[in-house]
Amino acid sequence: MSRKLDSPVQTQMAVALLKSPLTGEFHELNKMGMKPPAGRRRVFVQTETGCVLGLELDRSDNAHTVKRKLQVALNFPTEESSLTFGDLVLNNDLTSVRNDSPLLLTRNNFHRSSSTPCLSPMRADLQHHRDETSSIEILGNSVCSSFVRQMAKDITKALKRGVDPVAVHSGLGGVYFFKNSRGESVAIVKPTDEEPFAPNNPKGFVGKALGQPGLKRSVRVGETGYREVAAYLLDKDGFAKVPPTALVKISHSIFNVNNGVKASKRMEKMLVSKIASLQQFVSHDYDASEHGTSSFPVSAVHRIGILDIRILNTDRHSGNLLVRKLDGVGMFGQVELIPIDHGLCLPETLEDPYFEWIHWPQASIPFSEDELKYIANLDPFEDCEMLRRELPMVREASLRVLVLCTVLLKEAAAYGLCLAEIGEMMTREVRAGDEEPSEIEVVCLEARSLIGEKEAESPRSDLGGDVEFQFDLDCEEASPLGFTARSHLSKVEETTEEEEDEEDEEDEEKEVNEIAIPEKMPAITKLSMSLKTTLLGEKSQKYQKHPGARAESAYASSGHRSAEEQIPASTSFVKLSDMSDEEWKIFLEKYQELLYPAFAKRKAITLGQNLRQRLGTSCQF
Repeated sequence: MSRKLDSPVQTQMAVALLKSPLTGEFHELNKMGMKPPAGRRRVFVQTETGCVLGLELDRSDNAHTVKRKLQVALNFPTEESSLTFGDLVLNNDLTSVRNDSPLLLTRNNFHRSSSTPCLSPMRADLQHHRDETSSIEILGNSVCSSFVRQMAKDITKALKRGVDPVAVHSGLGGVYFFKNSRGESVAIVKPTDEEPFAPNNPKGFVGKALGQPGLKRSVRVGETGYREVAAYLLDKDGFAKVPPTALVKISHSIFNVNNGVKASKRMEKMLVSKIASLQQFVSHDYDASEHGTSSFPVSAVHRIGILDIRILNTDRHSGNLLVRKLDGVGMFGQVELIPIDHGLCLPETLEDPYFEWIHWPQASIPFSEDELKYIANLDPFEDCEMLRRELPMVREASLRVLVLCTVLLKEAAAYGLCLAEIGEMMTREVRAGDEEPSEIEVVCLEARSLIGEKEAESPRSDLGGDVEFQFDLDCEEASPLGFTARSHLSKVEETTEEEEDEEDEEDEEKEVNEIAIPEKMPAITKLSMSLKTTLLGEKSQKYQKHPGARAESAYASSGHRSAEEQIPASTSFVKLSDMSDEEWKIFLEKYQELLYPAFAKRKAITLGQNLRQRLGTSCQF
């Protein structure tokens, strides 16, 4: 019987290196510090089931020759498969593929029965194509720090001396501590094919192929490792103290390989290679869930919050904030914070973030001059170019999210908003069990509606009176996944006036459509901010309902609940990837214009909350 796209994927054995006559020559050149001959590159092809194969390419190679080489190793026809590099489908030309880049081989037609073979090498092929490369090889990332390279050398030396890594048994995904020659943990390794839902997940959370929607629908299975590296690269000058991170090809027998549907059994231990994120292990005393937050430095909270906003971190809970005590004269009781686990940042659409720090008192303190200077110097377009250069597999939709969030941070900080206020603008409300779009998402929906008006510009549209009407009634065209902003926003505008006659309601609609130009901007602002008039106390109830902390300790999350329960499914209100370059440019202009009235309303809300809190306290006897 044919299986559906989201059904469990039969997982197979991972890894072989496709040996070629050039392999030995290639590595001898590397050992001598010489570059390979011009036009010769090596890539790592990962199949949908996690199998990793290394291939040597020269100028004459194209996508078809690569598939033929893979067919020999996989012992299965690859004509109906696609070779992808991030957003790019490699139909023939491979000039855009850099040396040491990871590629993904997927089936075009994913429907298959349980008896249909998968894209994976046979056992005999695994024995024949032995991986003769070094244990750890850094992929791409030419700006990789010397510290990471030295760490990789230390691990390789320890492995040769028989110092084995240790698997972390808690959490949802495969995580491993790798050590140095002294037996000290120096790195955390997370294979991309052992993530939650990935085919070789060791905790039983399987069922999807690499490239399909994961825990967060806007973060694909097998792509969290790229995001770990992206967060480190975006943390310029170690501002938030993200530990050094790199994308690697790493080989060891400890890695998990499932065999059969739903990971019914595991393969016997053998040397396998994985594409994984490798991050420095940071010694620490505890995580933020085990320590009172009042002692956390304001600057540390601000710096981590600035990073979380830029990368739209959807999973910043106390378990992935490490706390380390500072020793020394005059440092009693002082600590520093180290942020880890950034695999769920940079989603492909605007998501509902989770910011643990949003209600900490430090987040309500204004930014310092140094922090404002750092924010002002951020250039989101330069950051995107850097990621395209160093991590070209990061998808364009994620880069657009980075631009939106960085622009928001820069403009909001310049306007005078504090960290907590910016976080509130990005966070959704949950009312009667339904999510409402955040203030920023509503701004984006308005900007998209204005793009449509600009394209269909007419003399009447110049009056400005139809903009709100356009968004209120025709927003279905600007909203993906069947969401209609009107249906959700109308719920927020409901009052006791529902009991009035229908004639009165029609009169009110006519008045709205006849708003004059001077009143137009406040009308848009009211529409944007109507979603966010609740108190901080009400906001905290949302986090109690959808807990982001997930009982995740340092480097590993709790495995007491299913993968879906760990992170509730969320709706995507705003789609960014379907805009052309020209539409994206216009959208950014409208987006920035609409931010300022949104900031003004957010400031008014904050002042009103503070006033009510003071009055409430003074009235208690």
